[in-house]
Amino acid sequence: MPKKFILTILTVIGAQLLYAQQTLDSVYIRTSPARILPEVQGTIIFSGKRTNDILPDSTLANLAANMTRMTFARIPGINVWEMDGAGTQVNIGSRGTDTHRSIEMNMRQNGYVTNSDAFGYPEDHYTPPMQGIREVQLVRGSSALQFGPQFGGMMNYIMKDADPSRPLAIESEQTGGPHNFFNSFNSVGGTTNSGKFSYYAYYDSRHGDGWRPNAAFNYHAYYANLTWHFTEKTKLSLQFSRMDYVQQIAGGQTDSQFIHNSRFSNRARNFFNPEINIPALVFSSELSASTRLSIETHYLNGQRNSVQFINTPNIADTVNRALNTYNPRQVDRDYYSGFTTEARILHTYNLGNIDGTLSGGIRFSDETTRRKQKGAGTIGSDFDLSLVKPYGIDLHLHTNNYAVFAENLFHLTRKLSVTPGVRYEVIDSKLDGLIVNQTFPVHYKGNRSFPLFGLGLQYQVNATTQLYANGSQAYRPYLYANITPADQIGLIDPNMKDSKGYDLDLGYRGTIGTWLTFDIDGFYLYYGNRIGQLQLFNAANTPYLYTTNIGNSGDAGIEAYTEFGLWRPLTGSHRDFDLKVFNSLSYNHARYQTGSINNNGHNQSLKGNRVEGVPDWIDRAGVTARAGPVKGLVQYSYVGNGYSDATNTAYTPTGVIGYVPSYHVWDASIEWHFGNHYRLSGGLNNIADARYYTRRINMYPGPGILPADGRTAYISFGVKF
Repeated sequence: MPKKFILTILTVIGAQLLYAQQTLDSVYIRTSPARILPEVQGTIIFSGKRTNDILPDSTLANLAANMTRMTFARIPGINVWEMDGAGTQVNIGSRGTDTHRSIEMNMRQNGYVTNSDAFGYPEDHYTPPMQGIREVQLVRGSSALQFGPQFGGMMNYIMKDADPSRPLAIESEQTGGPHNFFNSFNSVGGTTNSGKFSYYAYYDSRHGDGWRPNAAFNYHAYYANLTWHFTEKTKLSLQFSRMDYVQQIAGGQTDSQFIHNSRFSNRARNFFNPEINIPALVFSSELSASTRLSIETHYLNGQRNSVQFINTPNIADTVNRALNTYNPRQVDRDYYSGFTTEARILHTYNLGNIDGTLSGGIRFSDETTRRKQKGAGTIGSDFDLSLVKPYGIDLHLHTNNYAVFAENLFHLTRKLSVTPGVRYEVIDSKLDGLIVNQTFPVHYKGNRSFPLFGLGLQYQVNATTQLYANGSQAYRPYLYANITPADQIGLIDPNMKDSKGYDLDLGYRGTIGTWLTFDIDGFYLYYGNRIGQLQLFNAANTPYLYTTNIGNSGDAGIEAYTEFGLWRPLTGSHRDFDLKVFNSLSYNHARYQTGSINNNGHNQSLKGNRVEGVPDWIDRAGVTARAGPVKGLVQYSYVGNGYSDATNTAYTPTGVIGYVPSYHVWDASIEWHFGNHYRLSGGLNNIADARYYTRRINMYPGPGILPADGRTAYISFGVKF
């Protein structure tokens, strides 16, 4: 174990022995971009939970490129897949979960889900610009009780809103960088003099050629929020969000290609294109001094399109000599349509000497995915989704979900509170369609229901520090890919179960005077009934792939955040200068406990193997300085090694699966506010020009090694009136 990790853990444990004299509950880091969520906010209870609340505008991150390793640096344990520098996708996971388009996170915006199909294909194709986000809320541990399916946690983007003090406010920021990178973010908002109506809208446009060849992108995002304030305590918001982009995919690499030239690309004809639209109605009201109501209704309509020459990276996309043309490309298209309503009510009450807060709600969703895959596309080189032969796979997938949930916060004493909770889920899934060049029909129907339970504890040690603990069940429904046979002889286990498990947390957090903020948490996540494929033999002794629950895994670890204010405690000065150091450290011991999986025609035991895609150590640390209107940041990131597959294969000639080395990255940024309305900022990402990759992959956007960007720079000019 590296010495610096040991010293960090000893430091944060030592902080547990100290005390201070301020109020903790809501915002305990006044000038920091990192906070925790209060005990109760709106109609949701956060007491006893592991929470983070990040203010992107205060992070000094490269927001124009959605630089997630900087924006989320103060959240320990966030694992980031750095696919490219375009910022068109947010790929994150935590506690041993998959990072691919945040597929095991419950992703939300203003409280409503943005995963494309939460119960069948939960990849989050929707990525808003970080410049339009006011705060990022993350709840881990017991978040499944209030928010539904996930193991990685619930992340909620709270979008910026109207300026309540004036009828018109304008913000514009223009950012440029190498490789023709340019981002233009523009917003407008305001509130009428009567205060009865407010509005906010932004438009973001981003394009560039990419750090690698064949990696050009063109991204657009739109958002509008119109709010009617019927009274001071009741309001209704009509919101609309849209995001679309076309991105050229440079493809994966073999190990030898990466070592020789990490910018190498032999894919010039591959493209990816998602389009997501989300209209929403959000209603909130304080019905009385003790009762609040919120209702969120939204409709997600979108599509995910790709046209690619798909092969391992050791096979170049060249002219087929027999045809005297390029090979036809494969076209895959998904169409999403989902309607969801969630209603929550919160009521505070007194029961004898006990103060209580009850939060409960219901959820209904109806989601449909139409999947058309393996179509024979054109031999051209541009973005073209037209076909020369029909799709080989044509599926109709549909899920209904009903849920009811409740939590109750009991303040048993002035310092001790307990929060039990329960959720009951009903999930109905259906699949119909054709596979194998539309020659083989497939049908599947799965109806299941189950309860989830949890319990949270919180103890206020003194005015500024608290202990917290929780245990909660969690689940992840099996996906459409899990119930689609690979071919006409593949079989799906008719008794296949959703993945279920639990998450345990024990932590201590708070502030020590003005010089230390800390949050240290030990956790254990059990992930049961993982789904995969086994090779079996039928009566004719013919091998086939059988999709079923293959095993269980566990992740025991530590998540620790510390922030030291150095200047003011050492000098006693409260003038316009400040110096702070932060460290965000996590350790994940994610291992398979039982199970086996098909590997090249035989079933291989997984017991004791590391969970794929999960580094043991992640450490992000930084120094921030402020001198009047100038602020700066230097940040260091370390991510440990790992493996790309459950069998922990070290090497393959194609680069598709294998060992993923550890890496170190340095970033720096600076910003200057002047003239009351203007801001000039810039930065250097990957200062040392480290050559590294965070993932190998056997599908889009590879297959193969996907290198991260080398050294890049940016400069921004912003105005706000």
